[in-house]
Amino acid sequence: MGTNIIERKDAEALIPVENSREIIQKIVTTSSVLPLMHRLPNMTAKQRKMPVLSAMPVAGFVDGDNGLKPVSAAKWDKKVITAEEIAVIIPIPEAVLDDADYDIWGELKPSIIAAFNKVIDTNILFETDRTDWPDPIVTTATERTHTVQIGTGADIAEDINQLMTLVEADGFDVNGFAGDVSVKANLRGLRDKNGGLLFQPSLTAGTPSTLYGQNIEFVKNGAWDKTKALVVGGDWSQAVYAIRQDMTYKILDQAVISDSGGKIIYNLPQQDMVALRCVMRLGWQLPNPITSLNEDGESRYPFAVLTPAGE
Repeated sequence: MGTNIIERKDAEALIPVENSREIIQKIVTTSSVLPLMHRLPNMTAKQRKMPVLSAMPVAGFVDGDNGLKPVSAAKWDKKVITAEEIAVIIPIPEAVLDDADYDIWGELKPSIIAAFNKVIDTNILFETDRTDWPDPIVTTATERTHTVQIGTGADIAEDINQLMTLVEADGFDVNGFAGDVSVKANLRGLRDKNGGLLFQPSLTAGTPSTLYGQNIEFVKNGAWDKTKALVVGGDWSQAVYAIRQDMTYKILDQAVISDSGGKIIYNLPQQDMVALRCVMRLGWQLPNPITSLNEDGESRYPFAVLTPAGE
């Protein structure tokens, strides 16, 4: 049976070179978590080591004109950012490419962004199988009892105030929030004693919503697990990420795509198909340095969680 194979040169126009950086930029800005975090310079290797202060120097008074000055030490631990690969393969029948009257690349791009964002946000916030990545923020905050159950205070504003108190008690300042979209209904109309709105919804594109004057991002990509958390607040400057590899693409036309059990899903040349493979690599880390208010690394944490009722 004859096949009409689309060679790389025939499909190259689908993937202009500048789209690689454009996709990365959109993933960074449309993720609900990455815009809050601190981005480090791109990685030049799979791993990057970060020194983190683990023991603070101690100063003291000097007795008399010739007294001995106190001697103190400082210690640093090592944290490592490890870049992990995120990828997707999108099979496309050649007939679709031949008959398309619209921009297929433009149609695929939002789906790719959403798929990558869901993986990133889920692994940073809730669950991960990456052994070289830190434990997710919600998981660790819950283990360290940095939680406030909704309904604890007079209203959700007081609940979030108590959440912020947990973070501040460890020596960090809350500079942002991430939350489930359902929380919007609880936040709208909340006012302070002077009648000022505590929650300011985004009214124009590119302008974030704010809560207590700090940015709040609502996760809309399916990554949020509202059975575990409603809002996460903390010092997002302590959560850092770096990109090892920008988005790269490859058109596959002579390949077999199989599942994890080895079962063939698509035989591209036999089924007159091509596939677009998209790959990027990034890593994140949470240094959690020692602070003057809490020197215990087992209890100190720069995030806290508003949990649903009954948890």
